Amino acid sequence: MSIKAVLFDLDGTLLDRDTSLAEFVRNQFDRLFAGAPMEKEQFVRRFIELDAHGYVWKDKVYQQLIAEYEIEGWTWEQLLEDYLHRFQKYCVGYPHMLDMLVQLKSKGLKLALVSNGFGQFQYDNFKALNISHLFDEVLISEWEGLRKPDPAIFIRALSKLGVQANEAVFVGDHPDNDVHASRSVGMRAVWKRNGDSDKLAEVDGAIDDLAELIPFLFPT
Repeated sequence: MSIKAVLFDLDGTLLDRDTSLAEFVRNQFDRLFAGAPMEKEQFVRRFIELDAHGYVWKDKVYQQLIAEYEIEGWTWEQLLEDYLHRFQKYCVGYPHMLDMLVQLKSKGLKLALVSNGFGQFQYDNFKALNISHLFDEVLISEWEGLRKPDPAIFIRALSKLGVQANEAVFVGDHPDNDVHASRSVGMRAVWKRNGDSDKLAEVDGAIDDLAELIPFLFPT
C-alpha cells in the first residue's frame, strides 16, 4: 500500500523544544532575575531538569524554582503567565524541517499534526515554526478531548485526512505515546531518536535527523 499521509508529533519531533526552552529561560532570567543572587546557566539547567521534556507543567516547575532559589518579587502565577505569552517567540524547528515537509507536500501527501498539550499554547508554538500552511489537519489533545496514546486520537486524525491506517506513517519521539500507539491502530511508525541509544523492538524505522525521513519513506 502506498503512503498517502504523514502525521507528526510536535515537541521533540518538529519543534526543537530543548533548544527553544533554554533560550526562553535565559531571556526570562535576564528580564526578571538579573539582580538575583543566582547563576544564570545553573538556573537554566535546573529549569530544564524540572521540566522533564515538557511532561511536568510549568506551574509545578515555577513553584519548585521559587522554593529552591528563594525567589522574591514574583509569584509562580506571574512567571507562568510570562511563559505562556512569550515561549512561542523562542520556538525553533529541528534542522531540515521545512525542506522535508515541502518535499512531502510536493509528492502529494497529506500532512497532519497530532500533539498532546494545551490547545492554544501548542497551536501558537506550531504557528511560530511557520509551517502551518503545509498541514491539512491539526489535532491537539485539549481541543480534541483525547490524548495520546489513546488510539481514538489517531483514528480521528486518519478520518479527517480521509486515509486508512495502512496508508499513513506517524513520526514521533516518544516510544509509547507516538510509536507504539500509532502502530496499535495499524499505522507505520518512524521514531525520531534525539540521541536516545535505546532500541525499540516494534518500530518501522528510526531517524536521528529529519532529513533522513524522505529517503526512508521513498528509497531509491
